[in-house]
Amino acid sequence: MTLQPSDMPLLLEPEHLNAHLGDAGLLIVDLSKAPIYQQAHIPGAIHLDFRRLQHGAPPVNGLIPPPDELEALFRELGLTPDTHVVACDDEGGGWAGRLLWLLEIAGHHRYSYLNGGIHAWLAAGLPTDSQPVLPRPSEYHLGEINLQPVVDIDYVFKRHGDADVVLWDARSLEEYEGTLAYAPKSGHIPGAVHFEWTDAMDKSRNLRLRDPETLRSELAALGITGDKEVIAYCQTHHRSSLAWLVGRVLGFDNIRGYPGSWSEWGNHPDTPAEKEIR
Repeated sequence: MTLQPSDMPLLLEPEHLNAHLGDAGLLIVDLSKAPIYQQAHIPGAIHLDFRRLQHGAPPVNGLIPPPDELEALFRELGLTPDTHVVACDDEGGGWAGRLLWLLEIAGHHRYSYLNGGIHAWLAAGLPTDSQPVLPRPSEYHLGEINLQPVVDIDYVFKRHGDADVVLWDARSLEEYEGTLAYAPKSGHIPGAVHFEWTDAMDKSRNLRLRDPETLRSELAALGITGDKEVIAYCQTHHRSSLAWLVGRVLGFDNIRGYPGSWSEWGNHPDTPAEKEIR
């Protein structure tokens, strides 16, 4: 049978996924580092090199792959319109979130994040495999691109000071403050608020997301709320893909990702930067 959306919530616990292993229409994509996947992965999971989720050249490495590359990638994975994708990784959700963000851009809304990824799966004592799983390629056709989840540098430049927009900087505090930089400019986009991506993870529960209502409260204290347009960024929209995913879990209707992120903003001659020490 084909999976129904109600069968797979956006935030999926390992035990729930285990009960669905082998279901038709289920595609588990593991974005862990290759040695981790080779050692142990969820039965049936295919491996995807996370580097294929980004397109660009130095210094701006995190841009969206062009439509023909996205279509080729999704065909290679075996995606179909009825496929329900479950993404997992070994780092708490950054690369998994990036894949789900790209699926949203492609107009494919049938997806889940495995809460805690492979760490939570192993901690639950669930079955694993060490043999690689080859995908079954499909004839997936990429339709109209959904640009709602995306902003570009011009949009951020024009709107970063608007009262109904909040920029969520998911980098380290050192990067936000400007004491550490991976671009000629240091600091953050003016007005951006800081909530590091790892602060969304519960390190005592195998990198699952922390309690959603606690996250909602902590983010609200910073002005990151669902009634605003939330723009998440980091260096390459890898770490901030988890911020985007957290926003989706919390029901934020208008959370967007800035793929250029600081690698673009911090290298552009005309962009402003702030260095606020808190």
